[in-house]
Amino acid sequence: MKSNILFGVLLIAGIAVNSNVSAQATPAKRRIVVHERNQSKRIHEGVKSGELTHREAKTLRTDEKDLHQDTKMAKADGKVTVAERKDLRKEAKQDSRAIYRKKHNNRERP
Repeated sequence: MKSNILFGVLLIAGIAVNSNVSAQATPAKRRIVVHERNQSKRIHEGVKSGELTHREAKTLRTDEKDLHQDTKMAKADGKVTVAERKDLRKEAKQDSRAIYRKKHNNRERP
């Protein structure tokens, strides 16, 4: 009887710890998705407003696809290391700067 109660308590504690770990991983995933959406939105708005030419937008979208692919490769082994995370952030920052520079380079879509 006591072993059944002990087993039940340990099972519930294990589930609680596991759900807590899963909840901590969710905001990081959300940040990545939100970042990708924001970048895509910025590119789309740049084309729509005429700030980006179609060629510039194509280049920027290719850069975003490359970043997405690099993210998938980093996650492939089940763990994104500190070095991989640093490289991904650096690449994302460079892509963001490229969007800004191309939107503000005084070229207009014909």
